[in-house]
Amino acid sequence: MTRDEALALDAADPLATLREQFALPAGVIYLDGNSLGVLPKTAAARVQQVVQDEWGTGLIRSWNAAGWMDLPQRIGDKIARLVGAGAGELVVADSTSVNLFKVLSAALTISATDAPQRKVILSERSNFPTDLYIAQALCRERGFELVLAEPDELPALLTERTAVLMLTHVNYRSGRLHDMAALNGAAHAAGALTVWDLAHSAGAVPLDLLGTGTGSGDWRRSKAADFAIGCGYKYLNGGPGAPAFVWAHPRHVDRFWQPLAGWIGHAAPFDFTPGYRPAAGIARYLCGTPAVLSLAALECGVDTVLAAEPLGGMTALRAKSLALTRLFADRVRATCPELALASPADDALRGSQLSLTSAEGQPELGYPVMQALIARGVIGDFRAGDPAHPKGAQDILRFGFTPLYVRHVDAFDAAEQLRAVLHSGEWRRPEFKQRQAVT
Repeated sequence: MTRDEALALDAADPLATLREQFALPAGVIYLDGNSLGVLPKTAAARVQQVVQDEWGTGLIRSWNAAGWMDLPQRIGDKIARLVGAGAGELVVADSTSVNLFKVLSAALTISATDAPQRKVILSERSNFPTDLYIAQALCRERGFELVLAEPDELPALLTERTAVLMLTHVNYRSGRLHDMAALNGAAHAAGALTVWDLAHSAGAVPLDLLGTGTGSGDWRRSKAADFAIGCGYKYLNGGPGAPAFVWAHPRHVDRFWQPLAGWIGHAAPFDFTPGYRPAAGIARYLCGTPAVLSLAALECGVDTVLAAEPLGGMTALRAKSLALTRLFADRVRATCPELALASPADDALRGSQLSLTSAEGQPELGYPVMQALIARGVIGDFRAGDPAHPKGAQDILRFGFTPLYVRHVDAFDAAEQLRAVLHSGEWRRPEFKQRQAVT
């Protein structure tokens, strides 16, 4: 593909107007929305309104008058439309790590009650570290075992000892996309529950948490998920540290308390009774006071994704993201022999990012190449390899393609800039080798 052909695709793109929702810096190609989404133009004014009017003038009255107390549910219902959940089933609260602790604890409690012989949490070896850390802590506390495997090994490891299959839907390193429905079905057939982290897929790929529906039939035949959590600041564009979200299938939600029995999750928070009584439904997964300023910004970000609904919604966004990643991959293969694709080549197995690694196992190509590319105005990020990985996981360069604001010409130009960085040798300059705190 030529640059003119990429420009022609942008001219014909029915989603092109969605880019106008964002405050994009001039001269920057931003390919890191899988780590932090771009600022919506509406967010600054909305947060200022909350600060100056609702807080400044309304003061404590705004919990009622401005609807602050309803924000977790209101934004939750909006996110539910993006992930295939029902209204009133999802709330926004806390962080992904905290929410994972809640739902994994609940899943282990259900399993221990229904099938106490099940003592294994099964997960992917290269799952995001915080997910594995939370699982390790709960295993240590409750006497479970964490078993890690490669993606293709997971179905065979679902046994009578498996309590929970815990996975991130799109792998943060490789961008590999799991078949959620198939794995839900396999886990349920084996008698296990599923917990999904949607941090790298909510707002990026179509999702259907409810699967075949909420019917009352045998859950072992269901392809619906059991629990899910997700991030607000990646493809949902909610801002740095934006609150996360949490979902539980209706068949599970009222069975047990979640472990962080905070006052906002109480059935009647303002009765101020000393005994805890959990709220009905997903509201029991709330804990502390809602973070109003962050929630206001997050709602602006979620609205940028919902703006795609009249234009084809998540299906259209998915088609464009795949076109962008294919274009970038083709250009890199044609012009950068030093690099190899670390993401699946098959569209059906890939999320909305592409990861690259050294074709010849040269670790020095990773971090400084990304820093040199960022200096040229093309922003991606770097993730270090794991020397303890049995397959020798390498350093990777990550590029996220958020179809709301990334254009075809951006993908083309980014690949050209990457070629220039490699072929000029400028990545070897000492300043690009100095590691910063955040990579």
